[in-house]
Amino acid sequence: MSRLARLALRTVPDEPDQVIRLRCFREEHPGVCIYTGLGYWQARIPEANGETVITRYFLGELLDKLDALLSSPPVGEESAGGEEMTA
Repeated sequence: MSRLARLALRTVPDEPDQVIRLRCFREEHPGVCIYTGLGYWQARIPEANGETVITRYFLGELLDKLDALLSSPPVGEESAGGEEMTA
């Protein structure tokens, strides 16, 4: 196990499975900055007119929120804010 992996596991001892998920998320979204503070996790998502900052107490909750915000809807499905058109 690498030094970085051991450090990450110490950071989230109650959520060791989330370390792998965090690594995968960072590979898929290199522009999103995720870091930890004293008792919280925070993500900074760059936007065209600034940035969005999301804070959660648990890494898993932060990754869930980021997945919901950054995942694109499947092809053929409406987004949450979209209007349905009928003929």
